Amino acid sequence: MIERGHHDMGGLPAGKVEYREHDYAEWERRVDALSVLMGALGVTVDQRRRNIEAIPPQDYDRMSYYERWVVALAQSLIQRGAITTAELAEKLVEVEKRGA
Repeated sequence: MIERGHHDMGGLPAGKVEYREHDYAEWERRVDALSVLMGALGVTVDQRRRNIEAIPPQDYDRMSYYERWVVALAQSLIQRGAITTAELAEKLVEVEKRGA
C-alpha cells in the first residue's frame, strides 16, 4: 500500500477554499523568477516538487508557499553540485547580518 505524504491533502476535509487575489511581495516575485531561470538551466518542476515533498511535516506546515520553493530550489542547487551546504550556510549568515 502506498502511504500518503504529509503534503498530499487531496480528498481530505479542509473547509471552503477562499479565492482571493493578492499582491506578491518582492521576494516572492524574485523566487518565482529564480525558479523560471533555474528551469531554463534544467531544474525541473518534478525536482522542485520532490524537494518540497521531502520537507519534514513540522517545517512544511509552518512555511509559506514561496518559502517551500526557496528550500526546494536550494536543495536542487546542492544536489547538482552548484553550491555546497557550507556555502549556503555562509550566505545565509551574511544575509541575516545585513537584515534582509
